[in-house]
Amino acid sequence: MGRKPDPAKPHSGVGSASPKAARRAPPSPLFLGTALFVLGFVSLFTGHIVTDADWSRIRSRWRSNQVRNNGPIDIWKSRYSNLYYGCSGRSPELRAAVPENSSTGYLLIGTSGGLNQQRIGIIDAVVVARILNATLVVPELDHHSFWKDDSDFSDIFDADWFISYLSKDVTVVKRIPYEVMTSMDKLPWTMRAPRKSMPEFYVDEVLPILMRRRALQLTKFDYRLTGELDEELQKLRCRVNFHALRFTRSIQSLGRKLVRRLRTMSSRYVAIHLRFEPDMLAFSGCYYGGGEKERKELAEIRKRWDTLPDLSAEDERTRGKCPLTPHEIGLLLRALGFGNETYLYVASGEIYGGEETLRPLRELFPNFYTKEMLAGDDLKPFLPFSSRLAAVDFIVCDESDVFVTNNNGNMAKVLAGRRRYMGHKRTIRPNTKKLNVLFQARNQMGWDIFSRKVKKIQRGLMGEPDDARHGRDDFHEMPSSCICQRIPANRSVTVQTDKLAAQVS
Repeated sequence: MGRKPDPAKPHSGVGSASPKAARRAPPSPLFLGTALFVLGFVSLFTGHIVTDADWSRIRSRWRSNQVRNNGPIDIWKSRYSNLYYGCSGRSPELRAAVPENSSTGYLLIGTSGGLNQQRIGIIDAVVVARILNATLVVPELDHHSFWKDDSDFSDIFDADWFISYLSKDVTVVKRIPYEVMTSMDKLPWTMRAPRKSMPEFYVDEVLPILMRRRALQLTKFDYRLTGELDEELQKLRCRVNFHALRFTRSIQSLGRKLVRRLRTMSSRYVAIHLRFEPDMLAFSGCYYGGGEKERKELAEIRKRWDTLPDLSAEDERTRGKCPLTPHEIGLLLRALGFGNETYLYVASGEIYGGEETLRPLRELFPNFYTKEMLAGDDLKPFLPFSSRLAAVDFIVCDESDVFVTNNNGNMAKVLAGRRRYMGHKRTIRPNTKKLNVLFQARNQMGWDIFSRKVKKIQRGLMGEPDDARHGRDDFHEMPSSCICQRIPANRSVTVQTDKLAAQVS
């Protein structure tokens, strides 16, 4: 049977520190010594073991403090973006992928949710296959969720590139070989891992079944792996996310065409993931003043999710959990300094309330475009497939000079992390909790005061390298293990950029 991984070293094969890691600006001995002392006491008195992820956050915060931004910011681009670069290169000491005929078995994955939720599942599936020394079968996409999209993996992503790019890390096949399937006594075992499971769960609970049955399927595979992994596994996550997952040629072609059309009209543009569709509003439990009609419509949609708790719309808004309205997004951008000549690309599905809801945003920014407006008949082949439409939006948002999120959903997280990895391109995350209070008092102050307050509220949420980190970082949003800092030129040392060129997703 296949080679069983060491539970204490699930990704075994690293003999020494990665040369890429050596390129990072060295923290001061005093700082790291103090940090070690404090963390030692934390471990002693709380029992919490300091992980590589903890150290990664400490190093990241120390590095960002060296270029902390205290002055006025350029709303289009961070002045410090050229000091950072993506560095997810594979360590030369990392062992090769286990060949198919020596692996512990075939791991099948059933993803769940929309395009970017499934993307996160695919990323983690590769890491789990590495942990288990398993052969990964190209993941199966979700055909049964709210979006009802019957696209397969190869309809969205370049499967051959995916297999080839990851060949040094994990063996990936398109299907279980026929002769293996016919020789199996039973169908592949099916199970669901708990959310955010540790590597030890997969080694202790999943591996024995996989080795006994030769094939195993993990269902509803989204957020089923912890964010607290060692640095080499985190870098594997980055290689999958930012390099191996490349959209098909047809999706890339249309996405790039829309970007070119925007660029012919303006040298720069802002992309907004508006996220004001009926399903999003229903899921959030928020209320937007539409009376009994709105309450009934959203309550009916909310019935599609069996496990959602009863929520107070007012409490959710107070907690900052409600997406801003299109009008509020427009006011936010104008207050930050974007003039009405700014070109907007709005990534969205069906907007709740339709054109009436969008009108205030259009009035604030007349140069308003969507994929439907830019693509025309080129979009027709994509219309029956929500995931392919979302992929087009993803490309145009990723290529934008400024990206604005309107919730903390999967697309917002994945794009925010990608834009950090690609050089800290400006990403604005609205502080909905504080902005909600300010919008309620909007008519009690002049525009200059309102604008000044918005800028103050948004400090630390503008996509700067030293942005505030809220709670426990989501690795897909803050891939700190995969971002290195160049040593500033005034220190007379130049650090060369990682040679690994990012492929367009």
